[in-house]
Amino acid sequence: MSKRNLILIIIIFLALVAGATTFYYFYQPKSKVDEQVQDVNFLADFFPFGDKKSENETQDQKSPVDVSGFEPEQVEEKSDARLQKVSSFPIAGFGVFMKERFKEIPSPIEQKSESAALGEKAIKKTTKPVSPPTEFYPAVRYVDRATGNIFQTFADSIDERRFSQTIIPRVHEAYFDKKAESVAMRYLKEDKKTIETFLGNLPKEFLGADSAGTNEIKGSFLPENISDMSVSPDDSKMFYLFNTGESAVGITIATTTNTKVQVFNFPFTEWLSEWSNSRTITLTTKPSANVPGFMYGINPEKKDLTRILGDINGLTTLTSKDGKAVLYADNNLNLKIFSIESGNINTLSIRTLPEKCTWDKDSDFIYCAVPKSINSEAYPDSWYQGEVSFSDEIWKIDAKNGNTTRIIDLLLEDEESDVDAIKLKLDEAEKYLFFVNKKDSYLWKLNL
Repeated sequence: MSKRNLILIIIIFLALVAGATTFYYFYQPKSKVDEQVQDVNFLADFFPFGDKKSENETQDQKSPVDVSGFEPEQVEEKSDARLQKVSSFPIAGFGVFMKERFKEIPSPIEQKSESAALGEKAIKKTTKPVSPPTEFYPAVRYVDRATGNIFQTFADSIDERRFSQTIIPRVHEAYFDKKAESVAMRYLKEDKKTIETFLGNLPKEFLGADSAGTNEIKGSFLPENISDMSVSPDDSKMFYLFNTGESAVGITIATTTNTKVQVFNFPFTEWLSEWSNSRTITLTTKPSANVPGFMYGINPEKKDLTRILGDINGLTTLTSKDGKAVLYADNNLNLKIFSIESGNINTLSIRTLPEKCTWDKDSDFIYCAVPKSINSEAYPDSWYQGEVSFSDEIWKIDAKNGNTTRIIDLLLEDEESDVDAIKLKLDEAEKYLFFVNKKDSYLWKLNL
Protein backbone atom coordinates (compact mmCIF):
# COMPACT_ATOMS: atom_id res chain seq x y z
CA MET A 1 0.00 0.00 0.00
CA SER A 2 1.32 3.32 -0.98
CA LYS A 3 1.99 6.01 1.54
CA ARG A 4 -0.63 8.20 -0.05
CA ASN A 5 -3.40 5.60 0.43
CA LEU A 6 -2.41 5.03 4.12
CA ILE A 7 -2.75 8.74 4.88
CA LEU A 8 -6.14 8.79 3.17
CA ILE A 9 -7.42 5.82 5.23
CA ILE A 10 -6.30 7.50 8.50
CA ILE A 11 -8.10 10.73 7.58
CA ILE A 12 -11.31 8.81 6.73
CA PHE A 13 -11.11 6.86 10.05
CA LEU A 14 -10.69 10.05 12.10
CA ALA A 15 -13.61 11.65 10.25
CA LEU A 16 -15.84 8.64 11.09
CA VAL A 17 -14.86 8.79 14.82
CA ALA A 18 -15.59 12.53 14.95
CA GLY A 19 -18.95 12.02 13.25
CA ALA A 20 -19.93 9.19 15.60
CA THR A 21 -19.01 11.27 18.64
CA THR A 22 -21.02 14.24 17.37
CA PHE A 23 -24.04 12.04 16.72
CA TYR A 24 -23.80 10.48 20.21
CA TYR A 25 -23.92 13.81 22.00
CA PHE A 26 -26.37 15.74 19.84
CA TYR A 27 -28.76 13.22 18.36
CA GLN A 28 -28.96 10.26 20.75
CA PRO A 29 -32.03 10.64 23.11
CA LYS A 30 -31.37 10.83 26.84
CA SER A 31 -32.85 8.09 28.99
CA LYS A 32 -34.20 8.60 32.53
CA VAL A 33 -31.31 6.63 33.84
CA ASP A 34 -28.86 8.98 32.08
CA GLU A 35 -30.57 11.95 33.73
CA GLN A 36 -30.15 10.49 37.19
CA VAL A 37 -26.79 8.73 36.78
CA GLN A 38 -24.16 10.89 35.10
CA ASP A 39 -21.01 8.80 35.59
CA VAL A 40 -21.51 6.33 32.65
CA ASN A 41 -19.66 8.39 30.03
CA PHE A 42 -16.00 9.00 30.86
CA LEU A 43 -15.71 11.37 27.83
CA ALA A 44 -17.85 13.87 29.66
CA ASP A 45 -14.81 14.74 31.76
CA PHE A 46 -13.15 16.06 28.69
CA PHE A 47 -16.19 17.52 26.85
CA PRO A 48 -18.25 19.48 29.46
CA PHE A 49 -20.88 20.72 27.02
CA GLY A 50 -23.81 18.39 27.59
CA ASP A 51 -27.52 19.20 28.11
CA LYS A 52 -27.28 22.19 30.47
CA LYS A 53 -31.06 22.53 30.74
CA SER A 54 -31.40 19.02 32.09
CA GLU A 55 -28.59 19.62 34.58
CA ASN A 56 -30.23 22.81 35.86
CA GLU A 57 -33.63 21.15 36.16
CA THR A 58 -32.07 18.31 38.15
CA GLN A 59 -30.36 20.82 40.43
CA ASP A 60 -33.63 22.72 40.92
CA GLN A 61 -35.39 19.52 41.91
CA LYS A 62 -32.73 18.84 44.54
CA SER A 63 -32.70 22.40 46.01
CA PRO A 64 -36.06 24.15 45.50
CA VAL A 65 -36.00 27.91 46.06
CA ASP A 66 -38.74 29.49 48.24
CA VAL A 67 -39.70 32.86 46.75
CA SER A 68 -42.83 33.36 48.85
CA GLY A 69 -41.04 35.41 51.52
CA PHE A 70 -42.49 33.23 54.30
CA GLU A 71 -40.32 32.88 57.39
CA PRO A 72 -41.21 30.29 60.03
CA GLU A 73 -42.02 31.69 63.48
CA GLN A 74 -39.13 31.46 65.88
CA VAL A 75 -40.24 29.49 68.94
CA GLU A 76 -38.27 30.36 72.05
CA GLU A 77 -37.77 27.84 74.77
CA LYS A 78 -39.43 29.25 77.86
CA SER A 79 -38.03 28.43 81.26
CA ASP A 80 -40.31 27.89 84.23
CA ALA A 81 -40.64 31.44 85.57
CA ARG A 82 -43.39 30.57 88.05
CA LEU A 83 -41.10 31.42 90.96
CA GLN A 84 -39.06 34.58 90.48
CA LYS A 85 -36.90 36.89 92.58
CA VAL A 86 -38.24 40.46 92.59
CA SER A 87 -35.74 42.56 94.54
CA SER A 88 -32.00 42.70 93.90
CA PHE A 89 -31.28 43.58 97.52
CA PRO A 90 -32.63 42.87 101.04
CA ILE A 91 -35.87 44.71 101.80
CA ALA A 92 -37.53 46.01 104.98
CA GLY A 93 -41.12 45.55 103.77
CA PHE A 94 -43.36 45.74 100.71
CA GLY A 95 -46.86 46.61 99.56
CA VAL A 96 -48.93 45.18 96.71
CA PHE A 97 -51.31 47.49 94.82
CA MET A 98 -53.03 48.04 91.45
CA LYS A 99 -51.15 50.41 89.14
CA GLU A 100 -52.35 51.93 85.87
CA ARG A 101 -50.31 51.49 82.70
CA PHE A 102 -50.65 51.82 78.93
CA LYS A 103 -51.66 48.87 76.80
CA GLU A 104 -50.04 48.17 73.44
CA ILE A 105 -51.06 50.72 70.79
CA PRO A 106 -53.50 49.10 68.31
CA SER A 107 -52.74 48.99 64.59
CA PRO A 108 -54.75 51.16 62.11
CA ILE A 109 -58.41 50.20 61.87
CA GLU A 110 -59.89 49.23 58.51
CA GLN A 111 -63.23 50.91 58.04
CA LYS A 112 -65.86 50.78 55.32
CA SER A 113 -67.10 54.11 53.98
CA GLU A 114 -69.66 54.86 51.30
CA SER A 115 -68.83 57.13 48.40
CA ALA A 116 -71.99 59.06 47.46
CA ALA A 117 -70.46 60.47 44.29
CA LEU A 118 -69.50 57.09 42.82
CA GLY A 119 -72.35 55.16 44.40
CA GLU A 120 -70.08 52.38 45.59
CA LYS A 121 -68.47 51.12 48.78
CA ALA A 122 -64.76 51.63 49.23
CA ILE A 123 -62.46 50.20 51.87
CA LYS A 124 -59.84 52.52 53.16
CA LYS A 125 -57.44 52.54 56.09
CA THR A 126 -57.87 55.30 58.64
CA THR A 127 -56.23 55.89 61.99
CA LYS A 128 -58.57 57.15 64.70
CA PRO A 129 -57.11 59.90 66.91
CA VAL A 130 -58.00 58.18 70.20
CA SER A 131 -56.19 58.04 73.53
CA PRO A 132 -54.03 54.95 74.11
CA PRO A 133 -55.92 52.33 76.12
CA THR A 134 -54.87 51.69 79.71
CA GLU A 135 -55.27 48.94 82.27
CA PHE A 136 -54.75 48.39 85.98
CA TYR A 137 -52.33 45.62 86.85
CA PRO A 138 -50.76 44.29 90.08
CA ALA A 139 -47.56 46.04 91.07
CA VAL A 140 -45.33 45.99 94.13
CA ARG A 141 -43.39 48.65 96.04
CA TYR A 142 -40.66 47.81 98.53
CA VAL A 143 -38.11 49.53 100.74
CA ASP A 144 -34.36 49.00 100.45
CA ARG A 145 -33.25 47.96 103.90
CA ALA A 146 -29.87 49.70 103.57
CA THR A 147 -30.96 53.13 102.26
CA GLY A 148 -34.72 53.48 102.76
CA ASN A 149 -35.17 54.15 99.03
CA ILE A 150 -38.43 52.83 97.57
CA PHE A 151 -38.45 50.72 94.40
CA GLN A 152 -41.33 49.36 92.34
CA THR A 153 -42.17 47.00 89.48
CA PHE A 154 -45.17 45.40 87.78
CA ALA A 155 -45.82 41.79 88.77
CA ASP A 156 -45.92 40.23 85.30
CA SER A 157 -42.64 41.72 84.08
CA ILE A 158 -39.99 42.36 86.73
CA ASP A 159 -38.36 45.71 85.92
CA GLU A 160 -36.97 47.11 89.16
CA ARG A 161 -37.08 50.92 89.15
CA ARG A 162 -36.30 53.45 91.86
CA PHE A 163 -39.33 55.46 93.02
CA SER A 164 -37.84 57.68 95.74
CA GLN A 165 -34.42 58.93 96.80
CA THR A 166 -35.16 59.86 100.43
CA ILE A 167 -32.37 58.33 102.55
CA ILE A 168 -33.31 56.56 105.78
CA PRO A 169 -30.39 54.27 106.67
CA ARG A 170 -30.82 50.75 108.07
CA VAL A 171 -34.62 50.44 107.96
CA HIS A 172 -35.65 47.36 109.90
CA GLU A 173 -39.40 47.31 109.14
CA ALA A 174 -41.63 49.01 106.58
CA TYR A 175 -45.43 48.97 106.36
CA PHE A 176 -47.37 50.08 103.28
CA ASP A 177 -51.09 50.71 103.08
CA LYS A 178 -53.16 48.70 100.59
CA LYS A 179 -52.76 51.28 97.81
CA ALA A 180 -49.05 51.82 98.58
CA GLU A 181 -49.69 55.55 98.95
CA SER A 182 -48.22 55.84 102.45
CA VAL A 183 -45.45 54.02 104.29
CA ALA A 184 -44.21 53.70 107.86
CA MET A 185 -40.47 53.01 108.23
CA ARG A 186 -38.96 51.83 111.51
CA TYR A 187 -35.29 51.92 112.41
CA LEU A 188 -32.90 52.28 115.34
CA LYS A 189 -31.35 55.63 116.10
CA GLU A 190 -27.61 55.99 116.52
CA ASP A 191 -27.78 54.98 120.18
CA LYS A 192 -28.90 51.48 118.98
CA LYS A 193 -31.69 51.53 121.59
CA THR A 194 -34.33 54.05 120.52
CA ILE A 195 -36.85 52.91 117.90
CA GLU A 196 -37.77 55.69 115.47
CA THR A 197 -40.88 55.49 113.27
CA PHE A 198 -41.32 57.74 110.23
CA LEU A 199 -44.77 57.96 108.60
CA GLY A 200 -44.57 59.32 105.05
CA ASN A 201 -46.97 59.99 102.20
CA LEU A 202 -45.85 58.94 98.74
CA PRO A 203 -46.22 61.47 95.88
CA LYS A 204 -48.84 60.66 93.28
CA GLU A 205 -47.63 59.15 90.02
CA PHE A 206 -48.91 60.45 86.70
CA LEU A 207 -49.54 58.01 83.88
CA GLY A 208 -46.76 58.14 81.31
CA ALA A 209 -44.50 60.35 83.45
CA ASP A 210 -41.08 59.11 84.50
CA SER A 211 -39.96 60.38 87.92
CA ALA A 212 -36.44 58.99 87.38
CA GLY A 213 -36.48 57.90 91.01
CA THR A 214 -36.15 61.45 92.37
CA ASN A 215 -39.35 61.57 94.47
CA GLU A 216 -39.05 62.86 98.03
CA ILE A 217 -41.02 61.18 100.82
CA LYS A 218 -42.48 63.80 103.14
CA GLY A 219 -44.08 63.03 106.48
CA SER A 220 -43.69 63.13 110.23
CA PHE A 221 -42.28 61.09 113.09
CA LEU A 222 -44.45 59.10 115.47
CA PRO A 223 -43.61 58.69 119.18
CA GLU A 224 -40.35 56.94 119.93
CA ASN A 225 -40.14 53.27 120.86
CA ILE A 226 -43.36 52.12 119.22
CA SER A 227 -43.43 48.39 119.96
CA ASP A 228 -45.81 47.25 117.20
CA MET A 229 -48.04 48.60 114.44
CA SER A 230 -50.53 47.48 111.77
CA VAL A 231 -52.48 49.00 108.87
CA SER A 232 -56.27 49.27 108.60
CA PRO A 233 -57.91 47.32 105.75
CA ASP A 234 -59.34 50.52 104.20
CA ASP A 235 -55.84 52.10 104.13
CA SER A 236 -56.99 55.25 105.89
CA LYS A 237 -55.46 54.55 109.32
CA MET A 238 -52.67 52.84 111.20
CA PHE A 239 -52.68 51.38 114.69
CA TYR A 240 -49.60 51.45 116.89
CA LEU A 241 -48.64 50.47 120.43
CA PHE A 242 -46.18 52.13 122.78
CA ASN A 243 -45.46 51.71 126.45
CA THR A 244 -45.97 54.28 129.18
CA GLY A 245 -44.40 52.91 132.31
CA GLU A 246 -46.25 49.73 133.28
CA SER A 247 -48.99 50.03 130.63
CA ALA A 248 -49.40 49.69 126.88
CA VAL A 249 -51.33 52.35 124.96
CA GLY A 250 -52.94 51.76 121.56
CA ILE A 251 -53.44 54.67 119.13
CA THR A 252 -55.10 54.92 115.72
CA ILE A 253 -53.77 57.61 113.37
CA ALA A 254 -55.21 58.80 110.05
CA THR A 255 -52.47 58.57 107.42
CA THR A 256 -53.54 61.77 105.61
CA THR A 257 -54.53 64.10 108.48
CA ASN A 258 -52.43 62.63 111.34
CA THR A 259 -55.55 62.66 113.54
CA LYS A 260 -54.90 60.43 116.57
CA VAL A 261 -57.38 58.53 118.76
CA GLN A 262 -56.53 56.38 121.78
CA VAL A 263 -58.48 53.08 121.67
CA PHE A 264 -56.54 50.87 124.10
CA ASN A 265 -54.85 51.05 127.48
CA PHE A 266 -53.87 47.88 129.34
CA PRO A 267 -51.46 47.03 132.17
CA PHE A 268 -49.50 44.55 130.06
CA THR A 269 -46.90 45.62 127.53
CA GLU A 270 -46.05 42.61 125.35
CA TRP A 271 -48.55 42.61 122.45
CA LEU A 272 -48.66 41.89 118.72
CA SER A 273 -51.42 43.68 116.77
CA GLU A 274 -53.35 42.94 113.59
CA TRP A 275 -56.02 45.12 111.96
CA SER A 276 -57.87 42.48 109.98
CA ASN A 277 -61.18 44.26 109.29
CA SER A 278 -62.90 47.55 110.06
CA ARG A 279 -64.67 46.17 113.15
CA THR A 280 -61.78 44.42 114.87
CA ILE A 281 -58.18 45.03 115.87
CA THR A 282 -56.74 41.85 117.42
CA LEU A 283 -54.06 41.76 120.11
CA THR A 284 -52.08 38.58 120.85
CA THR A 285 -49.55 38.25 123.64
CA LYS A 286 -45.99 37.84 122.38
CA PRO A 287 -45.46 34.07 122.21
CA SER A 288 -43.09 31.80 124.06
CA ALA A 289 -43.01 27.99 124.12
CA ASN A 290 -43.53 27.61 127.86
CA VAL A 291 -45.84 30.56 128.50
CA PRO A 292 -49.66 30.50 128.00
CA GLY A 293 -50.73 32.95 125.31
CA PHE A 294 -53.95 34.97 124.96
CA MET A 295 -55.76 36.74 122.15
CA TYR A 296 -58.18 39.67 122.44
CA GLY A 297 -60.24 41.76 120.04
CA ILE A 298 -60.85 45.52 120.12
CA ASN A 299 -63.61 47.39 118.31
CA PRO A 300 -61.90 50.70 117.40
CA GLU A 301 -65.23 52.53 117.53
CA LYS A 302 -66.50 51.13 120.85
CA LYS A 303 -62.97 50.76 122.33
CA ASP A 304 -63.98 47.55 124.12
CA LEU A 305 -61.80 44.49 124.77
CA THR A 306 -63.06 40.92 124.19
CA ARG A 307 -61.21 37.67 124.84
CA ILE A 308 -61.01 35.32 121.82
CA LEU A 309 -58.44 32.61 122.69
CA GLY A 310 -56.35 31.77 125.73
CA ASP A 311 -54.22 29.41 127.80
CA ILE A 312 -52.30 28.10 124.75
CA ASN A 313 -48.51 27.81 125.08
CA GLY A 314 -46.62 29.44 122.22
CA LEU A 315 -49.82 30.97 120.79
CA THR A 316 -49.45 32.68 117.39
CA THR A 317 -52.47 33.91 115.39
CA LEU A 318 -53.74 35.23 112.04
CA THR A 319 -57.31 36.57 111.75
CA SER A 320 -59.40 36.14 108.58
CA LYS A 321 -60.32 39.16 106.46
CA ASP A 322 -63.97 38.97 107.49
CA GLY A 323 -63.06 38.71 111.17
CA LYS A 324 -65.00 35.48 111.68
CA ALA A 325 -62.14 32.99 112.09
CA VAL A 326 -58.63 32.78 113.50
CA LEU A 327 -55.79 30.61 112.22
CA TYR A 328 -53.57 29.75 115.18
CA ALA A 329 -50.76 27.43 116.27
CA ASP A 330 -49.32 26.20 119.56
CA ASN A 331 -45.74 25.52 120.68
CA ASN A 332 -45.66 22.34 118.53
CA LEU A 333 -46.74 24.34 115.45
CA ASN A 334 -50.00 22.39 115.26
CA LEU A 335 -52.19 24.51 113.00
CA LYS A 336 -55.91 25.02 113.72
CA ILE A 337 -58.82 27.23 112.65
CA PHE A 338 -61.03 28.71 115.36
CA SER A 339 -64.52 29.99 114.49
CA ILE A 340 -65.24 33.12 116.53
CA GLU A 341 -69.00 32.83 115.90
CA SER A 342 -69.52 29.14 116.77
CA GLY A 343 -66.46 28.40 118.88
CA ASN A 344 -65.65 25.31 116.77
CA ILE A 345 -62.02 24.29 116.17
CA ASN A 346 -60.83 22.60 112.97
CA THR A 347 -57.43 20.89 113.29
CA LEU A 348 -55.40 20.93 110.07
CA SER A 349 -53.03 18.26 108.77
CA ILE A 350 -50.05 20.59 108.30
CA ARG A 351 -47.71 22.28 110.79
CA THR A 352 -46.40 25.82 110.49
CA LEU A 353 -46.69 29.30 112.03
CA PRO A 354 -49.67 31.54 111.14
CA GLU A 355 -47.30 34.40 110.32
CA LYS A 356 -46.04 32.24 107.44
CA CYS A 357 -49.58 32.32 106.01
CA THR A 358 -52.13 34.70 104.45
CA TRP A 359 -55.91 34.59 103.99
CA ASP A 360 -57.55 35.28 100.65
CA LYS A 361 -59.87 38.29 100.40
CA ASP A 362 -63.05 36.20 100.82
CA SER A 363 -61.68 34.26 103.82
CA ASP A 364 -62.31 30.95 102.01
CA PHE A 365 -58.71 29.85 101.49
CA ILE A 366 -55.36 30.20 103.24
CA TYR A 367 -51.93 30.11 101.59
CA CYS A 368 -49.11 28.93 103.87
CA ALA A 369 -45.37 28.36 103.71
CA VAL A 370 -45.06 24.92 105.31
CA PRO A 371 -41.71 23.50 106.52
CA LYS A 372 -40.76 20.20 104.88
CA SER A 373 -39.39 18.99 108.21
CA ILE A 374 -39.75 20.24 111.78
CA ASN A 375 -37.30 19.27 114.52
CA SER A 376 -38.10 19.01 118.20
CA GLU A 377 -37.40 22.53 119.41
CA ALA A 378 -38.99 25.15 121.65
CA TYR A 379 -41.30 26.91 119.16
CA PRO A 380 -41.64 29.64 118.19
CA ASP A 381 -38.70 30.89 120.30
CA SER A 382 -35.98 28.97 118.44
CA TRP A 383 -37.27 30.18 115.07
CA TYR A 384 -37.54 33.82 116.19
CA GLN A 385 -34.01 33.70 117.60
CA GLY A 386 -32.57 32.25 114.39
CA GLU A 387 -31.52 28.96 115.96
CA VAL A 388 -33.80 27.08 113.55
CA SER A 389 -34.44 27.79 109.88
CA PHE A 390 -37.03 26.11 107.65
CA SER A 391 -37.09 24.86 104.06
CA ASP A 392 -40.63 25.55 102.86
CA GLU A 393 -43.29 24.44 100.43
CA ILE A 394 -46.37 26.52 99.54
CA TRP A 395 -49.71 24.90 100.45
CA LYS A 396 -53.32 26.00 99.90
CA ILE A 397 -55.88 25.30 102.64
CA ASP A 398 -59.65 25.20 102.27
CA ALA A 399 -60.82 27.01 105.40
CA LYS A 400 -64.25 25.36 105.32
CA ASN A 401 -63.33 21.68 105.19
CA GLY A 402 -59.63 21.77 106.05
CA ASN A 403 -58.49 20.12 102.81
CA THR A 404 -54.90 20.96 101.88
CA THR A 405 -53.19 21.12 98.47
CA ARG A 406 -49.44 21.36 97.85
CA ILE A 407 -48.60 24.05 95.25
CA ILE A 408 -44.82 24.19 94.94
CA ASP A 409 -41.53 23.39 96.64
CA LEU A 410 -39.57 26.60 97.26
CA LEU A 411 -36.19 24.95 96.75
CA LEU A 412 -34.16 27.42 94.67
CA GLU A 413 -32.07 25.34 92.28
CA ASP A 414 -30.45 28.36 90.60
CA GLU A 415 -29.72 29.96 93.97
CA GLU A 416 -28.47 26.70 95.47
CA SER A 417 -30.53 27.41 98.58
CA ASP A 418 -34.04 27.12 99.95
CA VAL A 419 -36.62 29.55 101.31
CA ASP A 420 -37.96 30.25 104.79
CA ALA A 421 -40.93 32.36 103.69
CA ILE A 422 -42.52 35.15 105.76
CA LYS A 423 -44.80 38.19 105.13
CA LEU A 424 -46.98 36.42 102.55
CA LYS A 425 -49.33 38.68 100.54
CA LEU A 426 -51.71 38.17 97.62
CA ASP A 427 -52.49 40.74 94.96
CA GLU A 428 -56.08 41.92 94.54
CA ALA A 429 -56.83 39.44 91.73
CA GLU A 430 -55.00 36.67 93.61
CA LYS A 431 -52.85 35.82 90.61
CA TYR A 432 -49.57 36.30 92.49
CA LEU A 433 -48.27 35.40 95.91
CA PHE A 434 -45.44 37.59 97.24
CA PHE A 435 -43.21 36.71 100.18
CA VAL A 436 -39.85 37.51 101.78
CA ASN A 437 -37.12 34.94 102.37
CA LYS A 438 -36.32 35.22 106.08
CA LYS A 439 -32.78 33.96 105.41
CA ASP A 440 -31.67 36.96 103.35
CA SER A 441 -34.70 39.37 103.24
CA TYR A 442 -35.05 39.22 99.43
CA LEU A 443 -38.52 39.63 97.91
CA TRP A 444 -39.96 36.81 95.77
CA LYS A 445 -43.03 36.27 93.59
CA LEU A 446 -44.98 33.08 92.87
CA ASN A 447 -47.30 33.01 89.87
CA LEU A 448 -50.41 31.16 91.01
